[in-house]
Amino acid sequence: MGSDNPTAAILGLNEAGQRLLRAALATGCLQIKAVADPDSQRAAKAAAEARCEAFSDYRQLVVQNQLDCLLVAAETHTCDEQIKVALRRKFHILKTAPLARTFDESLAYVQMAESEGVRLAVANPARFRGSFRAAHALLARCRLEHPFLITAFCRLDAADQPPWRADPGLAGGGVLLHDGYPLLDQVLWSFSLPEQVYALKTNQAPDKQQRLYRTEDTALVSLRFTETLMGSLVAMRHNEAGPVRATIEIHAQDAYLIVAPDRLELRTPDGRNDLNWRYEEDEQVAFERLLENFVRTLRSPAEYPLASSGAENLRNMAVLESAYLSAKTGFPEQPARILQLAGNSARTVTSV
Repeated sequence: MGSDNPTAAILGLNEAGQRLLRAALATGCLQIKAVADPDSQRAAKAAAEARCEAFSDYRQLVVQNQLDCLLVAAETHTCDEQIKVALRRKFHILKTAPLARTFDESLAYVQMAESEGVRLAVANPARFRGSFRAAHALLARCRLEHPFLITAFCRLDAADQPPWRADPGLAGGGVLLHDGYPLLDQVLWSFSLPEQVYALKTNQAPDKQQRLYRTEDTALVSLRFTETLMGSLVAMRHNEAGPVRATIEIHAQDAYLIVAPDRLELRTPDGRNDLNWRYEEDEQVAFERLLENFVRTLRSPAEYPLASSGAENLRNMAVLESAYLSAKTGFPEQPARILQLAGNSARTVTSV
């Protein structure tokens, strides 16, 4: 690693945290000074690999190190205060998605980052996968004329879900927030903010009383973008045989697009001009691209704006907030209203 590279530390050595560490070591774009995880053996093993200091306490890592940036893969409920301390200490933050548990919590981080003059980015690896990047480029070039329907679907295995994910207070939400987020981000990356959001959610608890105290494992969200464009997002966790599925289909008058992690298909009505691309790349490649993009932003922010800033991700969180609110009220909700109220709040805070 070059001695002039930004210094960094990693909070949380779950799968995402270990991918970030491997990406930093593979690209050599950061000087990793420390890693932290409640599992001291896991932290020690990672520290030996990175030749850095190991911590089992997030707070100690943040207060005992002077860093350029902090890579946060830990669950928000375990490191909320440490994120705030890091922002006050002028550390740039890269936080794995979702940014936080709620819209208000996300807004607080964004406002703190702005007031401290540091950059806050959200790690959305799907944006850096070949298929999703190519789909975004196709849509930006208007290769699909007059899209009218967007459908996104993800199914994951419930067996590997950690216990905290079932607790609304710790997790903030269930399958929609934590598993549907990457697909929602992809949709909002290429399309406008939905005018209305209507949602249903449930879980497989045996009775209604138990369902009130658990996060959802099944969610259906309807999105109304305009009078001529609508969409849906279905997210579920279930003990079903078969691989994880994550797909987006975009239907237009002249063609439709199918996007999955390993492929991109552009289909036409007569089939004569169909296009099909295959992407045989490991998810680790996406993490390396993501991290290199973040570091380029730290070096030259004017030339390389953040690929997925905290402020941009407030749109995602507003849609999710609308979905959870709609599931409670039984009525459609408006994400723009949540963002407007947040903007008014920010102006009030600034003027005080």
